[in-house]
Amino acid sequence: MSDQKSERLDKLLSNLGYGARKDVRHWIKAGWITVQGEAAESPAQKVFASDVLLEGEPLDHPDGLTIIYHKPLDTVCSRKEGGRLIYDDLPARWLDRKPPFSPVGRLDKDTSGLLIVTDDGQLNHCLTSPKQHISKTYSVTLAEPLQGREAEIMAAGTLLLENDDRPCLPAELIVHSPTQASLTLHEGRYHQARRMFVALGNHVTALQRTHIGALALKDTGLKPGEYQVTTSAELMAMIQPVAPSSAQG
Repeated sequence: MSDQKSERLDKLLSNLGYGARKDVRHWIKAGWITVQGEAAESPAQKVFASDVLLEGEPLDHPDGLTIIYHKPLDTVCSRKEGGRLIYDDLPARWLDRKPPFSPVGRLDKDTSGLLIVTDDGQLNHCLTSPKQHISKTYSVTLAEPLQGREAEIMAAGTLLLENDDRPCLPAELIVHSPTQASLTLHEGRYHQARRMFVALGNHVTALQRTHIGALALKDTGLKPGEYQVTTSAELMAMIQPVAPSSAQG
């Protein structure tokens, strides 16, 4: 029965975002909840999530929830800011899950692309910790033509951003045209990609995250606003694939 543990029925449904604990009593009276095919008896009843049906349907990702999401432009990762939220593209109850269902790092309103959203705190830490060496790659469009030394400066690890007291880690810049490039970062400072080009006298006009580690947005087939459900283990296998071992002679 996987790693599930038994817990109170009302706590389980509340933590999965279905409603407040007090709602569960009404759902039981209405006959909407069954446990192992029998009508639920009490909000305090100890149950395994896999045994519970709500209106005949299994519970929504009771073992944890992780998605790969194509964040559109003009959407906000925060729950509190105004405007269109990333959560508007997702089932409403996911916003009420406990532990919280949150983006791993934030893409600002004017940045699109690959975003992981999860309720797995360990996964979140793994993807954001510099010790894990998980790179993020961005497609960059610039207001002014590149001057020719940007890749060398970024690779040197000496570029100092305004208001920072230490230089950026070495980053890889691949130039595609005078105003188009790919930038791979190995840390996650606030608005880092944009600020790096400002420090070099340029301005980013469009920014899209295309990769997290080896996971490429184009390989997901997701259109802006679309998502796919995965697991923490599956996701890490896509981000940090294990190289096949050499054949033994």
